[in-house]
Amino acid sequence: MTSAPGPVDQPHPAPGAVHTVPTDGGTGPGGLGPGGFGPGGSGPEGWPTTPPGGYPAPEPDRLTRFVLRLYERSPRWAVPLAAVGCVAIGMSYALLSNPTYADPDAAPTCLLKLTTGLDCPGCGGTRALWYVLHADLPAAARHHFLFVFALPFLAYLFVAWAGNQAFGWRIPELRISSKVIGGFLAAWLAFSVLRNLPWAPFTSLYV
Repeated sequence: MTSAPGPVDQPHPAPGAVHTVPTDGGTGPGGLGPGGFGPGGSGPEGWPTTPPGGYPAPEPDRLTRFVLRLYERSPRWAVPLAAVGCVAIGMSYALLSNPTYADPDAAPTCLLKLTTGLDCPGCGGTRALWYVLHADLPAAARHHFLFVFALPFLAYLFVAWAGNQAFGWRIPELRISSKVIGGFLAAWLAFSVLRNLPWAPFTSLYV
């Protein structure tokens, strides 16, 4: 009379043998998936699995829902009109304040220049805009050359965007590569450093 082989009587793998896992879609011990993992091999049984459609997008908050509803219900010309209003406010401020005759510490002022005496990267921009609005380009370039250089490109980009949004105009887009943007930012950084050097001819850039 023989008995069923117990754990001690089970055959042991030979030394150096490699245990293999079935890959034919069979089930492992305990009714698990291949290799002892859950259905589909996504993880051990009881572990959370990734939903079939990916993770659900988070629900927007009240403010976001309000802004989205307002944007969907507003006419197509509302956003360009708001942008034009912001530009008009900036130009009106430059015209009314006349920064060319304002004191260096007049409010609002540049905090960096007020505390250190150095020109920040944007110092002279308001005065340059004032001179541009008065058609005095040499004086505008004297106060902020890069602002005057970039102004035509910014104006074209704005007109092309606003015209397309409000009226559906198909103005050719001005495509600016990341290398051009990086080069412009590098030139702006160099300009910001050179205009603060205390030697000629860099002193002529100080505003």
